[in-house]
Amino acid sequence: MRGEARGAVHRGVRRWWERGRALAAARPLVLDIGLALLVQAAMTMPFVVPRPPELEPASWPAYGLSTLTVLPLVWRRRAPFAVLLAVLATSALYRLTVDGPGQPLPYTGLVIVHTVAAQSSARKRLATGFLLLVAVPVGVWLNSRSLRELTFSFFVFAAAYVFGRLTDARRRDRRVEAERAAARERARIAREMHDILSHAVSLMIVQAEAGPVAVRTAPERAEAAFDAISATGRDAMVQLRQMLGVLREGDEEDGMAGTAPREPQPGLDELPGLLDRVRSGGLRVEHHTEGRARPLPDATAATVFRIVQEALTNTVRHAAARTVTVRLTYGERDVDIEVTDDGRGQGKGLGDGQGRGRAGSGLGGGQDRRHGPAAAGYDGGSAARGGGLGLVGIRERAAAHGGTAEAGPGPDGRGFRVRVRLPLTPAPAPAPHSESAPLSTAPPARGAR
Repeated sequence: MRGEARGAVHRGVRRWWERGRALAAARPLVLDIGLALLVQAAMTMPFVVPRPPELEPASWPAYGLSTLTVLPLVWRRRAPFAVLLAVLATSALYRLTVDGPGQPLPYTGLVIVHTVAAQSSARKRLATGFLLLVAVPVGVWLNSRSLRELTFSFFVFAAAYVFGRLTDARRRDRRVEAERAAARERARIAREMHDILSHAVSLMIVQAEAGPVAVRTAPERAEAAFDAISATGRDAMVQLRQMLGVLREGDEEDGMAGTAPREPQPGLDELPGLLDRVRSGGLRVEHHTEGRARPLPDATAATVFRIVQEALTNTVRHAAARTVTVRLTYGERDVDIEVTDDGRGQGKGLGDGQGRGRAGSGLGGGQDRRHGPAAAGYDGGSAARGGGLGLVGIRERAAAHGGTAEAGPGPDGRGFRVRVRLPLTPAPAPAPHSESAPLSTAPPARGAR
C-alpha cells in the first residue's frame, strides 16, 4: 500500500510537471512573470527579517528600487542583453542611492547571465563577459571590499553562464532529434506510399493488359478483370486516405482539422483480400500457415502485410510466374515470412548496400510484353538511393523490427524467394542509415530482383 501511494504521488507530480512544461512552452511570458515574482519573493526576505540595531531599518524606497531591479526580468527572453544592461543600471542605482539590505545572492544578475548564455549570440556573450569582469569587482568594492566575496561572485556568475550554455546545447540536441524524427517519418510515409501504389498499379496494369484479349474471347473474364481494377483502385485510395489524412491533422486553413480517418494500418486480417486481388490477375497464389497462429502486435502485423505485399508486387511485375507461395511460420519468439515463386528469378540487382546497383541479366531489356518497359526499370540499387523501395524496402522494414531479410533463387535454383524473420520481442532501434544493414542474398544463380 505504501508503495502504491508513493507511485501515485510520483505520477501526480510528474503530471503537474508536464502540464507546467506545456504551459511554459505555449506561454513563455507567463513563465517569465512567474520567475520574476519568485526572484522578488527571494529579494523580499532581507526586508522582512529584522536588521541589527546599528543599521538603519529597511525603507520603502529601498524596497521599490529592489523591485525595479527585478522588473526587467519579465522581458528577458525578448531582449536578454538589454535586460542585462537594465539590471546592472538598477543595481548600481540601488547601491549608490539607498542604504538598503544586502542580498545573500545576486539573484537578478544570475538569472539574466544564464539567459544571455542560453539565448544570445557569441558576440553578445563576449560583451557580457567583459561587463562582468568590470561590474563584479566594482560591486564588491562598493559592498565589502572582500576577496572572499569577489571569489564567490565570480564563481556563481561563471556557474550561471555554464548552465546557460548547457541549456542551449540541450535545446540544440532536441531540435536535431526532432529533425531526425521528422526525416524518419517522411521516409516511412514514402515507403508506405511506394508499397501501396506499386502494388495497386502493378495489378491494374496486368488486368488492363489482359482485358482486351478477354473481351474477344471470354467477356465474363473481361468483366471480372474490370471489377478487379476497380476494387484495387478503391483499396489503394482508402489506404492512401488513411495515411495522408494524418498529415492534415491540425491544418486550420482548409478546415480539415480533426476529420482525418483513424483506422489502423492493414494487418493479417487484410492478407486474404490482398491474395485474392493478386489471384484475380491470373496468378495462382497458395497461402500456408505453420505453427501456432496467434495475434501479433499491430506494428508487426502491418510489417508482415507490407512485406508480403511488396514481394507479391515484385512477382507480378518481374517474374512471369505462374504460381507463388506465401508461407507464414509462427515460432515461439519470431515469425517467418516466405514468398516463393516459380518465375525466371531474374531482375536487375539488389544493390550492394552502398547505393550502387549490381547489373543482372535484366528482364530482356524491357521486351517482355506482360511487364513492359516498367519492369526493366526496377533496380534495387536505385531503390537504395531512393530511400527504401522494393527489396531494399523489405530489408528496411525487417531491420526496423530487429529482424533479418534474405532474397535469392528459390529451391533448386528455380524461381525467386524472399524470406524475412521478425522477432516477437521488443528490438533495439535500427541504425540511422539503412545502408549499414544490407539485405543478405543467397548466391545468385540467375540474378536477383
